[in-house]
Amino acid sequence: MDSIVKFLEKGQPVFDKISKNIYLQAIKDGFLASMPIILSSSVFLLIATLPGVLAQVMGFALPEWFTTVTDFCNKVYNFTMGVVGIMVAGTTANALTGSINRRMPEGKAVNATSTMIASMCAMLILAVTQTTASIDGADTSVFLTDNMGTKGLLSSFVAAFATVNIYRFCISRDITIRLPKEVPGAIASSFRDIFAFSFSILFVAIIDFVCRTFLLVPFANVISTLISPLFAAADSYLGLAVVWFFIPLFWFMGIHGPSVVKPALNAALFGNITTNMEVFQAGGHPVLALTENFGNYIGELGGTGATFVVPIIFLLLMRSKQLKAVGKASIVPVMFAVNEPLLFGAPIILNPYFLIPFLLAPVANVLIGKFFIDVLGMNGFIYAMPWALPGPIGTFIDTNFQPISLLLVVVLLAVDFVIYYPFCKAYDNICLKQEAENLAEEEAAENAGTVAATEAAATIAPVSDAAKQAAQGLKVLVLCAGAGTSALLANALKEGADKLGMDIATNAGAYGSHYAIMDQYDVIVLAPQVRTYYNDMKADTDRLGITLLSPRGKEYIDLTNDPEGAVKWLLDNVEAK
Repeated sequence: MDSIVKFLEKGQPVFDKISKNIYLQAIKDGFLASMPIILSSSVFLLIATLPGVLAQVMGFALPEWFTTVTDFCNKVYNFTMGVVGIMVAGTTANALTGSINRRMPEGKAVNATSTMIASMCAMLILAVTQTTASIDGADTSVFLTDNMGTKGLLSSFVAAFATVNIYRFCISRDITIRLPKEVPGAIASSFRDIFAFSFSILFVAIIDFVCRTFLLVPFANVISTLISPLFAAADSYLGLAVVWFFIPLFWFMGIHGPSVVKPALNAALFGNITTNMEVFQAGGHPVLALTENFGNYIGELGGTGATFVVPIIFLLLMRSKQLKAVGKASIVPVMFAVNEPLLFGAPIILNPYFLIPFLLAPVANVLIGKFFIDVLGMNGFIYAMPWALPGPIGTFIDTNFQPISLLLVVVLLAVDFVIYYPFCKAYDNICLKQEAENLAEEEAAENAGTVAATEAAATIAPVSDAAKQAAQGLKVLVLCAGAGTSALLANALKEGADKLGMDIATNAGAYGSHYAIMDQYDVIVLAPQVRTYYNDMKADTDRLGITLLSPRGKEYIDLTNDPEGAVKWLLDNVEAK
């Protein structure tokens, strides 16, 4: 087992490089920026559909006025989720522009606002069809909206990548219109981007013309036709197993697995939700398993590795003080899919004892979940709910409150318990042995009269009045992959500052959504799961004069459980910088 872990460690630099690919990052960050659209629109869709389901089950008729509520909610959904493809084109271009600008020659930069607008226009050209319809007896030009939402996501990515790279080419080679220096900067900037914008639009327009002339379909339909076999394969038992094998495999090596695997599947993960909903509203059985929340609530039940049951096992069935403490500290976060306290506290990451269950449990979960959909008639997931919703609750809601989904949760928890328990027990025995050896060493040290000195050396020195005064008004931003783990440290820092009577403002965020606000902070702390982005972040923080800190895994988790110690650590590191 140790040899397998060592082999995986050797490949870590390669996987780190994959995770830092600027195009995968742009897709991930683009979706992250669009997530409020996706989540809020699903709330309106839930309001529109749930009463009808309850009325059917309980045998009563909805009042006529509720039709107005349904129409209102459906309108909001159509003008949010229904145009999310356009928005993702813009947010992906914006994220990619940030990465490109770090690589541009000195003194040259691509205008992120301009690339966002150009990308959204390019996406419309590639994906949307303009036609004529008779409205109130008059012929009117209309847009067909089918590809404006999740069905046009692949066109969104193509539009963003093409646009930003054309802008980079034009700006780096000074293909622009130069105005006299007396012209205000905002006006000059607008003229500077005319060629880049025009070339971007011309490029996608030619692609669109070729597709519509020779293939008789818009570019979006060509892409979806070519890629759909891959998505169909990913929705199979083998495809699901492969996806949710590699996500925990990357995480086991300390690389945020979803950031590596999911960007390439985002079009299907969110597009399939819309497809399932359309089938459900038409009275059919939504059968697509490959959706974002199927992964969140089934394959990653309790976080990557399907660890929902592990803190319970630690807390109730293990004997070592270490695992009981980890179970107590992580049980609540893990329920909300924030399992870093468990991954780094046990630890599970790079721990040979947990390699097999950490990879096996997610695979078992997705295969069982697909069996429930294909064979037992459970609905595929039809809503885009928050990823941090507890898995059992999320599964029940996302299948439109089917009772069979509760049975699925029970089965998954039972299977995950069976998978994890033997390995937890084996590791518990190792921890017990180590604790016994440590106890013997402590007793020997006590007999030698050195315990007091050891404790004194380990005591954290109090924060001086001068340090408190220097830190007044300090603003700290903690970043992780999904704003879950970062909240743990941000809250600990705030609690510690309050106890020490210090004015320190803290905030938690997700890496990728920080670009617009990072200049408002004095210190940025990277959680262990996003340490791979340290060098990219360092270039930005150095330019803005911000202190960048990045504690290791176990250290980070210890800080989240020690508010005053976290503040002391922060001040020491800020002073050292």
